Amino acid sequence: MQMRNWTQGITFKAMGVGLLALLMLIPLVQVQSLIGERRGLEGQAQARIAERWGAAQVIGGPVLMVPVRWQTQSEKGWISSEEWRFVLPETLSIKGALATEIRRYGIYATPVYTASLAFSGQFRSEAIGALASQGREPQWARAVLRVPVSDVRGIRRLSALTIDGSEANFGPAGGDVRGISATEVAWPIDAQSAAVTRDFSFDMHLAGTAAINFLPTARRSEVDLSSSWPDPGFAGAFLPASHAETANGFDAHWQVLDLNRGYGQQGFVSELDPAALQQSAFGVELYQPVGTYQRNERAGKYGILFIALSFVALFLFEALGRWRVHPVQYVMVGLALCTFYVVLLALSEQIGFAWAYALAALVVVAIIGGYATAAARSRQAGTTLGALLALVYALLYGLVISEQYSLLMGALALLAAIAVLMYLTRRIDWYGLRSEAAVPTGRMPS
Repeated sequence: MQMRNWTQGITFKAMGVGLLALLMLIPLVQVQSLIGERRGLEGQAQARIAERWGAAQVIGGPVLMVPVRWQTQSEKGWISSEEWRFVLPETLSIKGALATEIRRYGIYATPVYTASLAFSGQFRSEAIGALASQGREPQWARAVLRVPVSDVRGIRRLSALTIDGSEANFGPAGGDVRGISATEVAWPIDAQSAAVTRDFSFDMHLAGTAAINFLPTARRSEVDLSSSWPDPGFAGAFLPASHAETANGFDAHWQVLDLNRGYGQQGFVSELDPAALQQSAFGVELYQPVGTYQRNERAGKYGILFIALSFVALFLFEALGRWRVHPVQYVMVGLALCTFYVVLLALSEQIGFAWAYALAALVVVAIIGGYATAAARSRQAGTTLGALLALVYALLYGLVISEQYSLLMGALALLAAIAVLMYLTRRIDWYGLRSEAAVPTGRMPS
């Protein structure tokens, strides 16, 4: 008899409600897995767009490459050796503007751009002449200038390279720049004029997806970039020295010295560290604030808290003598709450997150409110529970869309919920020592 009374007590019911809330983690985990799957499909769609339009680009200024020969003496006589050496410009200036748009593949979208870039700079005469030092013989007739472009498929137009008034056309490169694809132009240097300073300039129209980065391939590299994209994400090894952001776009200016990077101005190509070259890149990402799947994932992370708060509301109905709730009814309500996240994911892919959230929340509130009205045989019970759920959904939406203050809002909301719970249950006899009033199985007490 005592065991029967204990299992029917309020403490046992509270433990059962907690267990049921934990069981709801199973469908929530499945929902998170579904979100991950859809995010993967989005990534595949973005990759297909990038294949056809142009991937995220990494570009740099022209790199002078010259094969150098020398001889070394051994026991068998003189041995000839040859290896390519590189020389970086003394100065590099890149001025560009990004024209952005959204491209779609099915229901998935990604930002793309066309960059109009103007390159100019100067090679130092002493640096070029130093290739002939220490008994080395530069093969000036085979010298080339290579411009690193990570995805050459994105090149829409490339003007001729102007060097001190003369022009030379770019073509496919015979190699890369330490793992980065490139385009190149032959630059046969007259040995008699190797010590002459060379100014260069050219223009490029380049298509890419989601991000553009620049390599500081000069002793002093400066990049000026502007765009109408409202949400730039400055990324890479260096932040802009100055920038301005408005609702109409951004303007940014970078300035990088050779002292700021992990490789020198010249040397053997084989000694140029590919990792150091890649890690020196800087630029901008076309950031999309809290995308659809990120918002769905964030909503799912708060799912157990949301379900727990909803179960607490049901438990309070029972503890305060308003409605005796059967465990099966807890499960029904929990499954309806879990279904919200599936409906939200499906609708947000079609009509956007805000409208999808409002519609899914409205439907779930109506279903649970109507179910409570029928089960408790009380319109007041259904209306009260529906209003509480609507309030929690409004709170959850604020947590999801807030980028900076979601943790603070969640912590304050949780603290407030615990305080309300403690206040409403302050007079409950958890040990069951006092005789419990009979709780109606159907309608609310008058």
